Amino acid sequence: MNAHSTTQPVSAALSAEARVARYDWNHLSEELNGFGCAVIGKLLSPEECGKIAGLYPEEKHFRSHIHMARHGFGRGEYRYFKYPLPDLIGALRTALYPHLSSVANAWNERMGMDDRYPAEHAAFLKQCQDAGQIRPTPLLLQYVPGDFNCLHQDLYGDLAFPIQVAILLSQPGEDFTGGEFVLTEQRPRMQSRAEVVPLRQGDAVAFAVHNRPVQGTRGNYRVNLRHGVSRIRSGMRHTAGIIFHDAR
Repeated sequence: MNAHSTTQPVSAALSAEARVARYDWNHLSEELNGFGCAVIGKLLSPEECGKIAGLYPEEKHFRSHIHMARHGFGRGEYRYFKYPLPDLIGALRTALYPHLSSVANAWNERMGMDDRYPAEHAAFLKQCQDAGQIRPTPLLLQYVPGDFNCLHQDLYGDLAFPIQVAILLSQPGEDFTGGEFVLTEQRPRMQSRAEVVPLRQGDAVAFAVHNRPVQGTRGNYRVNLRHGVSRIRSGMRHTAGIIFHDAR
């Protein structure tokens, strides 16, 4: 990764910062604390969704192409963007991070973990780089009928930011049916809890990647989360994933 990898055009950065700032982050933080996920409604316009989804066939934007069935991940495919990221994806990654880092730091404190995340994303990426994690992780996923994504966690190295964001680029009921976003939470000595998150085109969901704290009768305890996508019944579904740590 070079010095220009995370630099975004001023217009894109300002646009992303302004659109992200308009949300009620106190409410979104409460949702993340209470349920491990929060919907950021209408983060992208339909036109922006179409533009990002339209990048999928253009190999020049990507560093790798993954077919899930080959790895036992499910069925479907996705591509990891390469640096420099598309302007809007990169700018949103930078703009969303500070709002989520405060939640992440509070989670670590409640779980008795010493790690704290810097306020700015560039500083966190520098930590990733120093740890040998230099490959970009934002991705674009494509599903067709019969495809699904098994429950998993996106951990790509020793450093992993505990919250990530997925943006639905397709219109449910029109472009595709099925394909619900699913989050499961494994609780100590209890049955797992499932959360199905309804999304519209342009909506984003911020969710816990791995662990989060839950308040119990004897203080905070740690739960383990996984996420996935249910089977696509018809059509084609595109999603953009914004992961804040880079990969080895």
